[in-house]
Amino acid sequence: MSQIGKQIVDFKVQAYVNDSFKEVTKQDVLGKWSVFFFYPADFTFVCPTELEDLAGKYADFQAAGAEIYSVSTDTHFVHKAWHDASATIKKIKYPMLADPTGVLSRGFDVMIEEAGLAERGTFVVNPQGEIVAYEVVAGNIGRNADELLRRLQALQFVAAHPADVCPAKWKQGDETLKPSIDLVGKI
Repeated sequence: MSQIGKQIVDFKVQAYVNDSFKEVTKQDVLGKWSVFFFYPADFTFVCPTELEDLAGKYADFQAAGAEIYSVSTDTHFVHKAWHDASATIKKIKYPMLADPTGVLSRGFDVMIEEAGLAERGTFVVNPQGEIVAYEVVAGNIGRNADELLRRLQALQFVAAHPADVCPAKWKQGDETLKPSIDLVGKI
């Protein structure tokens, strides 16, 4: 079943961010664009490459008015230990959400019940708390922060300009399309 338009679950979880622990709730998410970036587990192989890629683009996501939340079923203590042990994870400045009870993983429908881990799922949430884009990929395939940023910017553009649509490979500043009968069969 599609997640598009679904309101995110009410939640309260612990996070590791900027050398401290912090509580993050649904109320903290509302009012701004958010990216929930689920990954299976800390101290693994593909996950640190993805989180590092996001860390390298974090300033661009912030400039776009969005917060990144990485999420795994590990505790906030494990996130801190991973941060302290890995030069790659030390680069992360965005909140790393702890989901040991699975409230978020189940709420976003990415929980692998038999393993107690989350699928590799990415969700863009609008300021109203609705999922407006998502993808779930196989556990052995890493994601691309450049494409995620492009998708976020396209979603923000069409939210601000509902009469426009963004064609394939659209990037910020490119021309958009205005759907009409005049375009049918001419593209």
